[in-house]
Amino acid sequence: MVELSTDDVWRVLEKQNFMVIGMVSARGMARTAGVMPCVVERVLWFTTNTQEWKAKHLAANPEVSATVPIPKRIPFVPWVQIPAATVTFAGVAQILPATQMPPGAREKLLRGLELGGAERGALIGVGVRPAGDFVTYGVGCSLLEMRDTEMARGRAPTA
Repeated sequence: MVELSTDDVWRVLEKQNFMVIGMVSARGMARTAGVMPCVVERVLWFTTNTQEWKAKHLAANPEVSATVPIPKRIPFVPWVQIPAATVTFAGVAQILPATQMPPGAREKLLRGLELGGAERGALIGVGVRPAGDFVTYGVGCSLLEMRDTEMARGRAPTA
């Protein structure tokens, strides 16, 4: 098993620009959505609008799971496909109007975008605060070590 600290995992998460968020609909159906997060003060933030189904599911049940894939590549041989490493965790989503997101998250996610366009639904920020443990695969190990599931697995507390 890979020895990882909480700080090790957060450093990896801060560099990623995609995660899959898992949620449960009001009818009890499992759903996932790909989102583009940013990390601000150990919360993963992304935006959506109030009319999107993921916003409605998260409003009905804020408990989520998330998986962040971390691309792996062999230097100078980019055509060889390598499975992504992953960080998976459970958490709780907080929904805020985009104007109330932390300034760092607003700057990174909106990049000067005007907050108009209410005809398509109001833009909201979703902050996912991890809980429990980060469960990792392939983080902090070599590509060869990833072939051994025991060596490639890791776990670290989220806080």
